[in-house]
Amino acid sequence: MRTDSSPGTLPAREHLPAATAGTPVLDVVIPVYNEEKDLRPCVQRLHDHLTRTFPYSFRITIADNASTDSTPLVAQRLATRIPEVENFRLEQKGRGRALRTVWSASDAPILAYMDVDLSTDLNALLPLVAPLISGHSDLAIGSRLARSSRVVRGPKREFISRAYNLILRGSLQARFSDAQCGFKAIRRDVAQILLPLVEDTGWFFDTEMLVLAERAGLRIHEVPVDWVDDPDSTVHIVKTATDDLKGVWRVGRALATGSLSLDRLTRPFGDDPRDRDIMDVPKGLARQLVGFCVVGVLSTLFYLLLYTVFRQFGGSQVANALALLVSAVANTAANRRLTFGVRGRGGAVKHQAQGLVVFGIGLALTSGSLVALNTATSSPAHSTELAVLVAANLAATVLRFLLFRVWVFSDRREGDDPTPTTRFRAGEAADGSWRDATVHLQPVRRPRDTDPGDAR
Repeated sequence: MRTDSSPGTLPAREHLPAATAGTPVLDVVIPVYNEEKDLRPCVQRLHDHLTRTFPYSFRITIADNASTDSTPLVAQRLATRIPEVENFRLEQKGRGRALRTVWSASDAPILAYMDVDLSTDLNALLPLVAPLISGHSDLAIGSRLARSSRVVRGPKREFISRAYNLILRGSLQARFSDAQCGFKAIRRDVAQILLPLVEDTGWFFDTEMLVLAERAGLRIHEVPVDWVDDPDSTVHIVKTATDDLKGVWRVGRALATGSLSLDRLTRPFGDDPRDRDIMDVPKGLARQLVGFCVVGVLSTLFYLLLYTVFRQFGGSQVANALALLVSAVANTAANRRLTFGVRGRGGAVKHQAQGLVVFGIGLALTSGSLVALNTATSSPAHSTELAVLVAANLAATVLRFLLFRVWVFSDRREGDDPTPTTRFRAGEAADGSWRDATVHLQPVRRPRDTDPGDAR
């Protein structure tokens, strides 16, 4: 297993060590806009909860999104009175802008945020950040749509939330269950590379960040939450839904056209078990075999369908040649992207030309099998032709994989950096020098719970 931190990769995921240091482990950001009434009770309640339950040092950062009421004054008073509270003022609105700005500047190894209304029960906070501290996951989200979640909200918001997540699953193939819950956390080393790729500065920020993280293979941990709807929420549902749909279209189009390069994020960590060297198995062979088999099965079905169609208009040899030609082009393109991980248009023409050579070999095998069949019997049944072609294609498939691996895509190996000009260095200072990227955590003593009236 690769354990070094080479240029272009993030450090291996590890349980953050506990040691004496002044840096808080957790930085909880509360983005606010004109929340003069809710801000003080929210911060006090969160601070009390973290003091009683969180075993490490922490910080609460108020991110003011250009509020026009007395929110800045309330935030300043809280920051002055409570040592663990900081105030950050932005002159532009946008929850995504606030999170990106504060998270990018924070020195805490674990970054989180929650809405000021505290709709999510705070007992889910420690389960949210624990997988990030342990190194098990890269991001963590609260989910109101998990089976064991307990949610109280009206039918309108319930319908909108579920419909939006169905849209994400259908259009962007998202597998996380709840993109909009205002209760998320991320490791700082991941955020430093992921956040520059997120364009949205508003409510779609969460969704875009999660989609990019998932497409890049990062691990997202989901925590079932207890959630009570805030009837006084100032979120404009129609405008937010419209902006979210525009964001879905933008990200989907970027992913479909390849204009959004996720090569900068793919496999960023050095502790992926898929990187382990298995005795007598070439690196990447197992994953490539699985991908090739899936593509092969689909290509064979596609080929048989084409052969059946072309056979209605011509002889078996012509139908076989045309079906094999079309399916071979599709097979090469699919294996190029899915099996061997080659992205972009560079070398596509060369790979297709080499794929046609492989096609010629497959054509010789299948055509030869048809000649042998016609020699054995003058009028073979259609089912017999298909059976012979399936057997010939199996032999051609094995040969095709070997030629793809050792010849067509021999310059592409699992783990290669496909964009060598784009590199990120964890632990690199602004002057280009390297510093120790290990973050030491500082356990703090938890005072006894002296509030008998707190039922939590």
